[in-house]
Amino acid sequence: MKAWQFMGTGNPLQYNEVEEPHAGPGEVVVDVKASGVCHSDVTTLDDPGWMSLFQQGLPRTMGHESAGVISEVGEGMGHWKVGDRVGLAPLTPDGSALGYGKWDGGFAPKLRATDANLVPLPDEVPFDLGAMATDAGLTAYHAIMVVGGAKEGMKVGVIGLGGLGYIGARCAALIGSEVYGAEINPDTRELADEIGLAGVADSIDAFQDKELDLIVDYAGFGTTTSAAIETLAEFGTLVQVGMGRLEATISTYPIIINQLSIRGSKSGTKEDLAGIYELMRTGKLNPPMNRITHADIPGAIDKLREGGVIGRFIAMYE
Repeated sequence: MKAWQFMGTGNPLQYNEVEEPHAGPGEVVVDVKASGVCHSDVTTLDDPGWMSLFQQGLPRTMGHESAGVISEVGEGMGHWKVGDRVGLAPLTPDGSALGYGKWDGGFAPKLRATDANLVPLPDEVPFDLGAMATDAGLTAYHAIMVVGGAKEGMKVGVIGLGGLGYIGARCAALIGSEVYGAEINPDTRELADEIGLAGVADSIDAFQDKELDLIVDYAGFGTTTSAAIETLAEFGTLVQVGMGRLEATISTYPIIINQLSIRGSKSGTKEDLAGIYELMRTGKLNPPMNRITHADIPGAIDKLREGGVIGRFIAMYE
């Protein structure tokens, strides 16, 4: 079978012939039906700091947002069966993730997975949404609902309304939070009513008068982090998710004077993925997406690198 593989920093994905995987003890093989393309794929290719995640060697098949159907069941995995529809939470038992470390990802027709990854995909949720939820979904949900503690009546700010931010903002709106969004792309700002926002602007500090209890920064470009700290109400919380830049210059004055809390959030759990699937099966959480083919994956990465993309790229497999 053919797979798009990472060959090292600064190199384009390479379309290589690879062996089909087989299920070892405690594993299954999943036939991939859909796999998402993420901004993390761009930074993996471009930023040498990500090489530390590939100590098991290269090449490695990328793709950490996948959903599909189990086609092979290994020893000790009898609680799953061939034909089960599943989404794949990306984190693996060794602390890495599908598409990183020693685990090949979903930019190929098949992959190996364990109980740590597998979440039943409801029949009401199509594979494209199921794939989107595995990273953008559970990461967004975990940050705003679990780490941030969004709840009914809370005033919440969301920075970045792309793949993660759209989902996070929509989840908070669906539970009754008063949500304000910040997004630099004017086309994306037009999704405000669809998301259920109380207001939208190009920067979160436009809402300094709203006394926001919680801000989740899904962009993470340094200036966004700084603006969030300047905007939060007293005792407010910033949850940092986005990794657009890995450094930020911030003022400590509002942190001290307003007794703010700053928390990081990375990925999420199987329980978060199940929670997203419950929202998706109601039909009220339908983030925008761009369906592409397996062959289009490198081009989608290039478009993400250029910026301005609305919605997640989802590669659909036959």
